[in-house]
Amino acid sequence: MNGNGPPFAVPLVLLLSVALLFLFFPEILSPLRPLPPQSQISPADELDDLALLTRASSGGGASHLSSSSNKLKIAFLFLTNSDLHFAPLWQKFFRNRRSLFSIYVHADPSVNVTPPGGVFDGRFIPSKRTSRASPTLISATRRLLAAALLDDPANAYFALLSQYCVPLHSFDYVYGSLITNPKFDLSDTPESISHGVRLSYRSYIEILEESKSLWKRYTARGRFAMLPEVQFDQFRVGSQFFVLTRRHALTVVRDRRLWRKFRLPCYGELKSACYPEEHYFPTLLSMKDPEGCTRYTLTRVNWTDSVGGHPRTYGPTEVSSELIQELRLSNNSGSYLFARKFSPDSPKPLMKIADKANERSTEIVEFWVDYIRVVFGKSGLGEALSVPTDHEAQEP
Repeated sequence: MNGNGPPFAVPLVLLLSVALLFLFFPEILSPLRPLPPQSQISPADELDDLALLTRASSGGGASHLSSSSNKLKIAFLFLTNSDLHFAPLWQKFFRNRRSLFSIYVHADPSVNVTPPGGVFDGRFIPSKRTSRASPTLISATRRLLAAALLDDPANAYFALLSQYCVPLHSFDYVYGSLITNPKFDLSDTPESISHGVRLSYRSYIEILEESKSLWKRYTARGRFAMLPEVQFDQFRVGSQFFVLTRRHALTVVRDRRLWRKFRLPCYGELKSACYPEEHYFPTLLSMKDPEGCTRYTLTRVNWTDSVGGHPRTYGPTEVSSELIQELRLSNNSGSYLFARKFSPDSPKPLMKIADKANERSTEIVEFWVDYIRVVFGKSGLGEALSVPTDHEAQEP
């Protein structure tokens, strides 16, 4: 025996080192565990996304979907893995408002989604496979945001929707609520309004810091997997569906630090508590700009009769004007703007209600737009929403 110690010392140290790595940094060894193919993000997809997000982060470049409109727009982002069953309802919703909206659709390529045409024609972006309760839904949402940012500098708000979402109001009401109505957000402070005009704009995203399952959700990737980037007291949860300002859309596509944590898979018994798409966006924006978020969503969901983690689905026999009025009610804003879920066979009764709806007129919306332009000047409203004016090529 020489003076270097017992021969089993080095193997023992190596074994202890591996054990410590597994205990404190489980994400290092997580790729060794088998994952369902549909929930994995391949290195090729990750590189494709990185290139897209980098382009969108810089604020430069444009895609083939570009528009020359100089009016502020709402970008509607549809995330789907089936046909857009409510396309006829959305067609009616968007009718004659072409200069005030943009549409982008991310359709799972593993499913044969039939393009519905009309306003959706040519609006499908390059997409990757998605899987429920996996980081692939985060990736798909970031692709939609990046495509919308690159496509049109007039996109001021970004509304994420699913194929089961329906509008609860007319387009004019939605546009007026988000862009011009100074009283829509009931949580607005007096300092954010002057002479009846909104001076600042916030993102409508649900951010919850108290939940019975919060600790399980946080540790679903491993007890210490989120450290040091995300402490437990920073971890948040909320609805997958949001309406973001342009500055927050940029925050999402520019993030690399938190994404490295939330892209990690969940395992074991805690996997049932892991919904990355409900964790990543609330946590990121809560850490980056909590005051810039309303902390509530504009998409109404009924969880009282949920089945298998899915919210209640309304069928055609349940659709009525009374139901729509009930779904609109909100304690946080003038109204919910969207709702889910509705069964694929519900468009006809919803169309009948839409035909009879008596929403505020286009003249009112135009009045508010003209009034704000007089008060702010040509570019004041765009600056408030972090939307560049015509002569600005880059993001501020």
